[in-house]
Amino acid sequence: MRYAIIADIHANLAAFTAVLADIDQRGGMDEIWCLGDVVGYGPDPHQCIELLRQHNHVCVAGNHDWAAVGKLNLAEFNPDAAAACRWTAQQLTPEDIDYLENLPLVIEKDDFTLLHGSPREPIWEYLISVSSAKENFVYFHSQFCLVGHSHVPLVFRLNETGACSFSQFSANIGLVLARSRLIINPGGVGQPRDGDPRASYAILDSETGMVRLYRVAYDIGVTQASMVRHNLPIRLVSRLSYGM
Repeated sequence: MRYAIIADIHANLAAFTAVLADIDQRGGMDEIWCLGDVVGYGPDPHQCIELLRQHNHVCVAGNHDWAAVGKLNLAEFNPDAAAACRWTAQQLTPEDIDYLENLPLVIEKDDFTLLHGSPREPIWEYLISVSSAKENFVYFHSQFCLVGHSHVPLVFRLNETGACSFSQFSANIGLVLARSRLIINPGGVGQPRDGDPRASYAILDSETGMVRLYRVAYDIGVTQASMVRHNLPIRLVSRLSYGM
């Protein structure tokens, strides 16, 4: 079985469409595993929900998904994110709202636990340090955990001696699933933050026991022009050019 692992689409239809096309070119997938934040920041929330639902998939809730349907207080967001959330909420159909409201916080699939932020705090916590990652390994029981939220592709490894280490998850280099427990982040589809503006996602091949990261160029200008038309915050527009 082949699984496409995606996170943080963030209403960026151009990026999401490019990722799906890239998946097809690489042999397709049996199921999409989406790690939350389908909406927020970007200009196409309804279209991205609609496109995701056209595919065989599972999806967990992200903080922007909950904020768009009133399940989080916007006071917890920075001003740009809050403004985008308010705009997003006005674009959703009743079907979109029902879909986002009913996304689970955690999904378990075979040897994998899927969530948005961290096992300890699935909605809000960013896993960006070895110390926080090590603490989080006790909060899930599967061998592997897939997270999003930071928009940065990375891997935390807990070996058999209990030592935790960190490595970047680099494109086109296979990550072998062996004995170590892993927390894996596939990076962001719609708003990368690792200095590379290309969309980021991963493919899991359960037969080979390998996860491989891919980066996909897309027409950033199309997304930016749409954001400008909708008067979304200019900082959100410009950051797409730099992957920051």
